[in-house]
Amino acid sequence: MILSDRDIKKWLAESRLKITPMPDLSRQLGPCSIDLRLGNEFCVFEYSRHPFIDLRGTLDMEDIMKRVEIKDTDPFIIQPGDFVLATTIESLEIPDNLVGHIDGRSSLGRLGLIIHGTASKFDPGWCGKATLELSNIGRMPIALYPTMRICAFTFELLSSAAEMPYNKNPRSKYVKQDTVEPSKLSVEDL
Repeated sequence: MILSDRDIKKWLAESRLKITPMPDLSRQLGPCSIDLRLGNEFCVFEYSRHPFIDLRGTLDMEDIMKRVEIKDTDPFIIQPGDFVLATTIESLEIPDNLVGHIDGRSSLGRLGLIIHGTASKFDPGWCGKATLELSNIGRMPIALYPTMRICAFTFELLSSAAEMPYNKNPRSKYVKQDTVEPSKLSVEDL
């Protein structure tokens, strides 16, 4: 069962679902989702310095990607064909009996902006700022601005609370992230 707008408000009021800072419900709450806003931190690939990404080699994402922080009033221009990581302003704390799903906003998708490539599910027990996988599949550059509504979250009730929620699983790599996080694939056995 997906939470409705009235359920989202109730779960937030009862602190069962936490979003910090508290969203402006008059602007960010939809019938069954809540919009989160774009932060001002991005990670961009240094593709001119690296010929490829070797998943079995020594993967130093801090060397492969560069962090960029922009002022709240400045645009971040995403060029056609570009892929960048970004973050939301809001942090989420998803309880052990909910799963979150992130989706792009239709109005942005119609311009060619994709919000996530593969990671649309946020596990029960997940907490932190969402890292967005932004792609411009259109033909024109798009100016993105911090604080704009960038994505929509829906929440689905599980049949029971997760036995091993994300924040208690020792294999979880992105617990309590408070900034844009590049891939941590290098800590896995391939």
